Amino acid sequence: MLTTLLDGQVMAEKHGSGRPRVLAMHGWARNRHDWAPVLRGYDAVALDLPGFGATPPPAQGWSTEQYAEHLLPLLDADAPVVLAGHSFGGRVAVHLARLRPEAVQGLLLTGVPLLRPAPADAPARRGGPLDLRLAKALHRRGIVPESVVDKYRKKYGSADYNAAQGVLRTVLVKAVNEDYTRELEAARAGGIRTEMVWGEGDTAASVAMARTAAGLIGPTAHLDVVAGSAHLLDDQLVAHLRTALDRLLDTPKETQP
Repeated sequence: MLTTLLDGQVMAEKHGSGRPRVLAMHGWARNRHDWAPVLRGYDAVALDLPGFGATPPPAQGWSTEQYAEHLLPLLDADAPVVLAGHSFGGRVAVHLARLRPEAVQGLLLTGVPLLRPAPADAPARRGGPLDLRLAKALHRRGIVPESVVDKYRKKYGSADYNAAQGVLRTVLVKAVNEDYTRELEAARAGGIRTEMVWGEGDTAASVAMARTAAGLIGPTAHLDVVAGSAHLLDDQLVAHLRTALDRLLDTPKETQP
């Protein structure tokens, strides 16, 4: 059932008839429908994050932390939920867990770029090609306008970057340069149980990165690598996500001694 949240600011799909026990957030350029097969039979809410699906974009280019701050009123310490996040939605989920851990029963993450690639793995991320770096330097000195920098970003940008329009392009640039070590360490400190379900062939968020992230969370994290799957939620990932969700809903949040 389609519903509105936060005084009509966010559109969402409500699953089940009881109090929601899961709050699900989709990936970049996706929408609430991605979570429908996972949430079938659960009491849950799947959001259209601002700028996607039926929810209008933010007025400015938010960071993922600002997305989380916008959604904070949805969390209630008296009714903790599992935060489920795919890719971009997982970035928002880990911020929510840090900002209001008492309202989070657990984290269900899949395909989330939680840590930035090591420099040796991503040389192009150290400022980009020479002409793009030069354009950025000239822009910082006020010699060329932002439009010149944007021209080179389009030339070398990803398909997601080139498809993004308006403030969403700024949102994307901020997101891909973020690192969530602080959030992972907060999950560890808060004893938040974290189920990580990863496609073995995920090139947007590698299994190696997921293993490192799970290590930062510590013993309350469990990583399930799904052979034959990649980044998007296919039937195999859906099945594994449902199994992981059952574990989280049946297990209370652990507390650190």
